[in-house]
Amino acid sequence: MSEDTSPLANFAGIARLFPLPNLVLFPNAIQPLHIFEPRYRQMTADALDGDGLIALAVLQPNWEKDYQGKPALYPVACLGKIVTNHRLEDGRYNLFLRGLRRVRLLRELAGDKLYRQAEVALLGDVEAPKAARAELRRRLAEALTAWFPTQGGIYTPLAKVVASDLPLGAVVDVLSFTLPLSLEVKQRQLEEVHVERRVAQLLEQAPAATAAPADDHPFPPDFSAN
Repeated sequence: MSEDTSPLANFAGIARLFPLPNLVLFPNAIQPLHIFEPRYRQMTADALDGDGLIALAVLQPNWEKDYQGKPALYPVACLGKIVTNHRLEDGRYNLFLRGLRRVRLLRELAGDKLYRQAEVALLGDVEAPKAARAELRRRLAEALTAWFPTQGGIYTPLAKVVASDLPLGAVVDVLSFTLPLSLEVKQRQLEEVHVERRVAQLLEQAPAATAAPADDHPFPPDFSAN
């Protein structure tokens, strides 16, 4: 899960968009996806023939009214790289998408593709002050025991992530992706580039220490269908 910018070395700022209503991808996270709609089969085929990049964006509320068109998207998405894929006989795909970088959607582009594309700007983290990082990690480790009082289920791998040498921004992204947070909170976490603020927002979501353990969320997450 270490930062890997090499897939973006030649990125020209044009992203294939894969809008979903219920999934927020983060840098350093890996999400299984099941691709079955014709437009997203085309998107996947084009990505595999090219740079392998897809931007997973989240649909804003009331997207159902215009799902076949261009319903509104939240302004920040996650650009990811297809790391494994399997094309089924009927043209569907199962793939794993690894989040690379936050991107801001600048403008959608017209074209002859079935899927949507946009000009995007890569966003980088604004690191927390060096003197504060150890304390922020300590507070994240403490908060994990509130989410998982019995320290079972996915507590152990998440605790290892917090204690690892990953940058703090990557740590909080992995936690934000994996923990049982609402879609709105996850999107807010994705949109926040200041790492110290991102940690604070996540800590605000920690349940009371007496809450029941949250062990019913699979790790890694299940496949998400388009």
